[in-house]
Amino acid sequence: MISTHRILAFTIPIKLAVLLAFTWYATRPPALSDAALVDHIVVIKSTHMMTLYAHGKPVQSYKVALGRSDGRKLQQGDHRTPEGHYLVDSHNPHSAFHLSLHVSYPNPDDRARALAAHASAGGEIMIHGLAPRYAFLGSLQSQTDWTDGCIAVSNAEIEEVYRLVLNNLPSISSPNAVRTSAWLQMSVFVLRYSLGG
Repeated sequence: MISTHRILAFTIPIKLAVLLAFTWYATRPPALSDAALVDHIVVIKSTHMMTLYAHGKPVQSYKVALGRSDGRKLQQGDHRTPEGHYLVDSHNPHSAFHLSLHVSYPNPDDRARALAAHASAGGEIMIHGLAPRYAFLGSLQSQTDWTDGCIAVSNAEIEEVYRLVLNNLPSISSPNAVRTSAWLQMSVFVLRYSLGG
């Protein structure tokens, strides 16, 4: 005869696993349709939010990690996330950060500022996921700014973003592939609040 303790020791973990699985299933965000292909991305640096838009309507929002948050990117190596209007001009399925989308930084204004400062504007700004050894962090990665100027989301989130913009963008098949501009626009802003009249 099996003791009650053994039955409980066996059934409680199973019930707990079923409960956790149901909770995850019931609270996960709804899957987005490929029909909702994104045509604009807006990143608000001050709130660490990235919102995807399709036909002027918000489709999905993500909490993001950025680079240094003390102003706009001025030059290569300052670890700041750029501010301005850009294109997402290619995607990289072989990124060291799971998947990535290339941002067309620097734009002409960025180049002019860097030239005036006698510096290189830099480049290689991406929207990306997490390196394999940090993938376990998931959305916790957005709790601190850790990138070198890029915009980071969890691997599950970059998979969704990547899928929603994939059909709009050319693929990078090698590091030397030519990047061509697509029509997916991206805007990066800082909201500044005024408490006075």
